[in-house]
Amino acid sequence: MKSIVASNGAVHILESESPVIKPSFLLIKTLFSAVSPGTEIGLVGNSKDRDITLGYSAVGIVEECGENVSNYRVGDLVACYGAPYVGHSEYLLVPTTLCAKVPPNVEPKQASLAGIGAIAIHALRVAKLEFGETVVVVGLGLLGQMIAKIANAAAFNVVALDIQEERVSMLQQEGIRSFTSISEMEAEIIKSTQKQGADAVLLCAGGKRSTLTHQSLSWIKNQGKVVIVGDIEPDFPREIMFAKEAQILISRAGGPGRYDQRYELQAMDYPYGYVRWTEGRNVAEYLRLVNENRINVQPFITEIVDFDSAPLAYEDLINKQSQILTSIIAYNK
Repeated sequence: MKSIVASNGAVHILESESPVIKPSFLLIKTLFSAVSPGTEIGLVGNSKDRDITLGYSAVGIVEECGENVSNYRVGDLVACYGAPYVGHSEYLLVPTTLCAKVPPNVEPKQASLAGIGAIAIHALRVAKLEFGETVVVVGLGLLGQMIAKIANAAAFNVVALDIQEERVSMLQQEGIRSFTSISEMEAEIIKSTQKQGADAVLLCAGGKRSTLTHQSLSWIKNQGKVVIVGDIEPDFPREIMFAKEAQILISRAGGPGRYDQRYELQAMDYPYGYVRWTEGRNVAEYLRLVNENRINVQPFITEIVDFDSAPLAYEDLINKQSQILTSIIAYNK
C-alpha cells in the first residue's frame, strides 16, 4: 500500500505492506483523509533522516474486523482518528476505540474531518463552560474555526479573532462575531459581558512565545480560564494571574484515552459512566453535530487533492502559497 510520509523536510509517497488484522481492530480501506496544516507542517519541518507518517483524521470502509469486534461489520462506513493508527494511507489498522460509524446524513468528505472535530470538542470540554457563558476564540485556522462553530452550536456567547480578513469573514457569514482588530474584539467583550470579562479564552494560534498569552488575561473575568490549544509556549505573568485568580489550562488532543496504550493499542474503552467523553466518543459527537446540521463544515471542503498529487499540495502549504484551511486527500476507489 501507499502512505504519505515526511523525511528531510520534504513530503513523498512510500510503498509498504498492508497491515494485518488483529483483535479489537478494524482494517479500513481509506476513502478520504484530512490534512491538519498546523500539526503536519510542523512535522515536515522537524523531519530528518527517518520517515514520519503524516495525518490523523480519515474516513473509510471496513474491510475486515478483528476478533472481539461486535459493533462493526464489513462494509460499514467509519470515521477514525489518531496517529499512528490513522494517517494518509490507503489502508488503516485502527482500534475500535478510535472509530465511529458515519451517520446517513454525513458525507464521507465531512466525516474525514472527525479527528479535527474531536480535538475542537475536547478543547471546549477542558474549558468547562456552562450554558450562556462567553468564550473568546483566538486564531481562526482549521481548528479555531471548528471550535468557534461548535461553541456557537452549543449556544455559548462566541467572540473570535484572527489577523486574516478571509478567515474572519468565514465566521461572520454564519453570524459569529469575529474581528481582525484586537481593540474591536475587546470592545465587544466589554459590551457583551457588561465589563465583566469573558469566561474563557481559547488560544488556537501558533507562534511559540506570543504576546497573546499576556493579553488574554486581560480579556477574562475574575477566576476566568485561558485554554492553550495551539502551539503557544505558556508564558503568563504571575501578578495578573494572581489578581484574577486565573486558571491556565492545556487541551491535549481529542480527549481521554489519547496516548493511553490500554485504550488505544489494546482497544480497552473506559467505562461510560465514569469517563463520559473519550476521544472516540468525541469523534462520534462531531459526526452527530454534522448529521443534525448543527455545524456547517462545507467551507472547509474546498480543495480535494488526488492521493498521488498530495506532496505538491504540501509544498504549497509549506511555502504559504495556499490560503486554504485544509486539503482533503481522495484515494482511488
